[in-house]
Amino acid sequence: MSLPNTKSDAASLTADIIYGWVAPGSSVLDLGCGDGQLLQRLATEKQCRVQGIEIDEQAVYQCFARGVSVLHGDIDTGLPDYRDGNFDYVILNESFQQVRRPETVLREALRVGRQVIVAFPNFAHYSARLQIFFGGNTPVTPSLPYEWHDTPNIHFLSISDFERFCSLRGIRIEQAAFVAGNNRVRRFYNLRALTGIFLLSRQHEEATHG
Repeated sequence: MSLPNTKSDAASLTADIIYGWVAPGSSVLDLGCGDGQLLQRLATEKQCRVQGIEIDEQAVYQCFARGVSVLHGDIDTGLPDYRDGNFDYVILNESFQQVRRPETVLREALRVGRQVIVAFPNFAHYSARLQIFFGGNTPVTPSLPYEWHDTPNIHFLSISDFERFCSLRGIRIEQAAFVAGNNRVRRFYNLRALTGIFLLSRQHEEATHG
């Protein structure tokens, strides 16, 4: 199946949505920050205090060139150097599905961040369903543009999977947005959206008084 290359459009819109959710002057940790473009934008336009963690060495050099503070490390090993609530926001933009232990990484992100933003490709998009049903092949879509043998993605999840994942673990979904190319998806997003973006926080147990 031939599909239009809308990954760059979707990535741009996803970054815009994440940017819009981050409050000016806040502290931000980006787990798997890539070349640091989003962090640079937050620092220069919203005066955020930013920090990235990235495992790809070349991407780390690009972060340095942008003036972005970044640590070369693997987010799967945890965040032991950061105290609880160290950041206003922790971002996992297209990195959540690439880690070996997504539950551990998300739990750590919610520990060190007051809010967590997660964006990931939706494996249940209709184009993926059609490729599996008619072709019997691992799907290749604009948001999943890799062959099975060279993909960096380890976990293939849908938007509905993630919503259920959060519900079962008491993670509050504060906001959600869904995109396909350069468009927002408002209805039937598990079928039509290429990317899901979620703003999360921990459920706080209400204090009991004697």
